Amino acid sequence: MAYWNKEIECMPPERIKELQLDMLQKLIANLYEKNQFYRNKMVQKGVKPEDIKTLEDITKLPFMYKQDLRDNYPTKMFTVPLNDVVRFHVSSGTTGKPTLVGYTRNDLDYWSEALARSLTSCGVTDEDVMQVSYGYGLFTGGLGAHYGAEKVGATVLPTGTGNTERQIELMQDLGVTAIACTPSYLIHMIDVAREKGVDIRKDTKLKRAFLGAEPWTEGMRKHIEDATGIKAYDIYGMSEMAGPMYTECEERNGIHIPWDIMYVEVIDPETEQPVPAGQKGELVVTMLRKEAFPLVRYRVKDITNVILEPCKCGRTSVRIARITGRTDDMLIIRGINVFPSQVEHTLLQIPEVSASYMIIVDRINSLDVMTLQVELKPEAFSDKVEEMTAVKKRVEYEMKKYLNIAVKVELKEPGSLPRFEGKSKRVIDRRTYE
Repeated sequence: MAYWNKEIECMPPERIKELQLDMLQKLIANLYEKNQFYRNKMVQKGVKPEDIKTLEDITKLPFMYKQDLRDNYPTKMFTVPLNDVVRFHVSSGTTGKPTLVGYTRNDLDYWSEALARSLTSCGVTDEDVMQVSYGYGLFTGGLGAHYGAEKVGATVLPTGTGNTERQIELMQDLGVTAIACTPSYLIHMIDVAREKGVDIRKDTKLKRAFLGAEPWTEGMRKHIEDATGIKAYDIYGMSEMAGPMYTECEERNGIHIPWDIMYVEVIDPETEQPVPAGQKGELVVTMLRKEAFPLVRYRVKDITNVILEPCKCGRTSVRIARITGRTDDMLIIRGINVFPSQVEHTLLQIPEVSASYMIIVDRINSLDVMTLQVELKPEAFSDKVEEMTAVKKRVEYEMKKYLNIAVKVELKEPGSLPRFEGKSKRVIDRRTYE
């Protein structure tokens, strides 16, 4: 069994708890001193750093929410001077404002360290060629996987997304052995390869795939593996944590969370109290080492549970089960987070359309397709094709600008979309993950 840092990865649980408590106490003391936002939250909750005497005392601390990040945009949450920040990443926000995360040099090193451990636990070495087909840029996926693979010593092929036929050619020509991308994009690649007469199993050296950024199931894993002969691993993370960081190991029985980087809780989303170990609930995370951007008891909204039995790989860190859903209305479209409230906010900026809309999500040729049906305002409705085409193009442009994904727009006559009593149903998700 290969380890990146065996002393850390196989440390006795009792010692892990001691060190986590020390890290938590130092983190909270630092935030109380340097971060006015978090100090105010602690004062409102009636808690001081000296009240954290055990790991269980973490429940005395206030939760953090995505709204907190938006309210403090762009850099009010930071705990270091901006000249210590060496990178920004930005994810979509629910009302047009994005979530901005900053990183110090050490933050990037911890991020790469987490990926190095994860990739090593799945058998990746310096003899591998890793194709990174996540998006590069503001999205954390591409650069996260890139730097983690380089830290292991693997050769990285930074293809990003799109230009699929070329990606398949490079996969063959350069002897790619591992790939990181969304599961739906890998299925699309398999289909395109088949159309080109390329059999992934026979005509490439691909052995492993690290798949995440969107929901997928054991059924989809089996479909991918049956079609390619590779092993597919679940990878988990988000921009606030520092992007994709954590994977299953070779046992593929839960995602290992490096204990010295992130502390996890699982709570009942209604009572906000911890659930018994092994029971499903909402994931809550505390980043123990983040320097630039604090994250303490952050409510992720993902549903999972802690896995109780020790992992056969020998690693002693806590594991979480595959994410099975969310407690909010967020959609994940091709790895991008999309909230209906984002759509509504954008529509309100366009004078020709109303706020009556429907979102329809399909999976076509293994890729997610989002269709937005939106009503025109009566005064904007016209039988002139060129006028309607201009409005349609503007809505598509604005959606692309704010959501960072292409949206198919269908203009509807005033009053033609369903009206709802009580809570509206704005989303029809017709995708399946089996």
